[in-house]
Amino acid sequence: MSKKTRHEEHEEHADESWLLPYSDLMTLLVALFLVMYAMSATDAKKFEEMSQAFSSALSGGGGVLEYKSDAPTSKQLDQGKADKMDNVVAPNTGKSEIARLKQQEQEDLENLKQQFDQYIQNNGMTDLLSTKLNQSQLMITISDNALFASGQAVVKDDSRQLAKSISTMLQQFPDYEVLVQGHTDNIPISNSSYSSNWDLSVDRALQFMKILLLNPYLNPVKFSPIGYGEYHPIADNSTAAGRAQNRRVEISILRKYQDSPQTMDATATGN
Repeated sequence: MSKKTRHEEHEEHADESWLLPYSDLMTLLVALFLVMYAMSATDAKKFEEMSQAFSSALSGGGGVLEYKSDAPTSKQLDQGKADKMDNVVAPNTGKSEIARLKQQEQEDLENLKQQFDQYIQNNGMTDLLSTKLNQSQLMITISDNALFASGQAVVKDDSRQLAKSISTMLQQFPDYEVLVQGHTDNIPISNSSYSSNWDLSVDRALQFMKILLLNPYLNPVKFSPIGYGEYHPIADNSTAAGRAQNRRVEISILRKYQDSPQTMDATATGN
């Protein structure tokens, strides 16, 4: 009688091979969320470092976290600011060209100042007009006595020639921005035309500018009238002489090429 071989019963085990792709999927999801989080962050440098570390760990090189930021670095931003300060008009111009343009502008403004000074001397107006050239502008200062009656903004008939002469000299440099600024003393004004020194200073600047712009060779786009009232004094308002100095119109021809604040400070302090 043959003996039957009996196979012992054993426990069936579930197939666990699915765990491997599942773990890979979870790893990719984690990586995806990290990418999305990092893309919303503003620190591109930290994200790039993190992405390189994860890419190296997960794929031994480039992978889903490979990323290159187009955002400028802090060094690039600082360099851009420096370039703009070197030349407020043409920041992309080479430094040697900027230096040449600065030198040419300096010579032009010095020449224009000499023309104004010669005009003032020839016409015996040294007590009414003055000029000043600094790091930001060429300024012509005109006493209000040379232009207006007290408390008024109508330019005197005999002063219109002064405005015409100034406009003729300005037309040599049509590309410069020009500010016409009105100033008063601190004595309150309230008449039928003006309720405050603000109003009077603005109207004086505007009326004088209008006469300048009768010259067809001047571009109105380059001109701006400003009224400062009594708030930018150059002398003590407690004396009659000081108040007379404060009542003035200033014409500022603004430089197109200016030194950086550090250079200007060093020049001002003599360093």
